[in-house]
Amino acid sequence: MKKMSFGLMTFLETGLSSEGFMIDHETRINHALEEVKLADELGLDYYGIGEHHRSDYAATSPEIILAAAAAITKQIHLGSAVTVLSSDDPVRVYEAFATLDLISNGRAEIIAGRGSFTESFELFGYDLRNYDQLYSEKLDLLLKIRDHENVTWNGKLRAPFKNKTIYPRAKSSLKISIAVGGSYESVLRAANLGLPIVFAIIGGNPLNFKPLVDLYKKTYLEKGFKEEDMEIGVAVHGLISSDPDILEKYYPSHHAQFSKIASERGWPSYSKESYMANMKRGPFYVGNKEEVTKRLLSLIQGLNINRLLFHTPGSYMPHEMTMESIRTYGQEVVSKLKKSVRK
Repeated sequence: MKKMSFGLMTFLETGLSSEGFMIDHETRINHALEEVKLADELGLDYYGIGEHHRSDYAATSPEIILAAAAAITKQIHLGSAVTVLSSDDPVRVYEAFATLDLISNGRAEIIAGRGSFTESFELFGYDLRNYDQLYSEKLDLLLKIRDHENVTWNGKLRAPFKNKTIYPRAKSSLKISIAVGGSYESVLRAANLGLPIVFAIIGGNPLNFKPLVDLYKKTYLEKGFKEEDMEIGVAVHGLISSDPDILEKYYPSHHAQFSKIASERGWPSYSKESYMANMKRGPFYVGNKEEVTKRLLSLIQGLNINRLLFHTPGSYMPHEMTMESIRTYGQEVVSKLKKSVRK
């Protein structure tokens, strides 16, 4: 497997009005540029922005924000987390990220997913009944565009084209990873295509993902891909703070965000007891640097992964707390994790 890498991701959370500290999209976007600049200075490997089309996130166009980030950073890789490929056009996706790749001198990446949030489907005129087929077809087209300058393609849900050239071309083969939740189908798709995978974990004990990780490894190797090229990532929410009351301070924001999602999807209400349980045993890594380092090491070793994307803050928190979390993650937590992983 490839060497361990450490990154950050965000949905550009703006908070909910009931929390009392909702910020506007302009402010949140500019805060994100400060975050990625700091992440670059700290030597982190990746900064990803997840596409959403709703008021509580400010990231409808990650590529534009990432292009701005490319101008103020030097080495960090920049990409999506995720691109909702099912409701986008693969030609436009490739063109946008290839442009970003040129602006950033080869630092662009795509993490493609089907989309946990579905607002973009109605917004861009797609039928949710075609949820799976849209993704399969568009991923096929995106990979063909990535791998071939001249493309002929035919599908059922998008107009075909013949002998079309797609420009600009990325500096090298644009890295495309597959984001998955808990779907066996998605895991098998990534492994069968030999693509890097990122597991987004937002519920339950993260170590319960071990069978899916093992399924990916087994299928990937059976398809004849090289073990040294294998990349398995995990994305988890977290916030690192020296404040001893951080769990109490994080709760209102986290509760408001996840209660809204639960209400939209018909999930059970999100209690404070559930919150505390998730903070101690589940997929949320909130606490001081010692606690978070210990738990993240357990995650890395338990799942045997080689990429970690730390989604901070996950739910909106004041900018200075987010910057403290990034600084501590980059300066102290990552260095300790690297040393422990090498042992």
